[in-house]
Amino acid sequence: MDSVIDARHVSEPGLVVLDITAADEETALALMDELQQLWATSGITTVRRDPAQPGVRARVHADIRRTNPGSQAGLSQNGEERAATGAQ
Repeated sequence: MDSVIDARHVSEPGLVVLDITAADEETALALMDELQQLWATSGITTVRRDPAQPGVRARVHADIRRTNPGSQAGLSQNGEERAATGAQ
């Protein structure tokens, strides 16, 4: 996996680059799916295996300021957890 992070992917508060390491591809894919349910992300990305390293790896870009309207919780600008509002 490319370890260089492009500055525009973290150019302002709320933008993150997540490097995922998981035991297997199924776990990495499940995590990426859950992340895209919470935030605006780069989606399900390619999972890579490096024979010299344990597990599998993937990289996801996310904007944690933009939550999925169907999610139950998100993060506010100051990083504190907030409950989703709306009719139940």
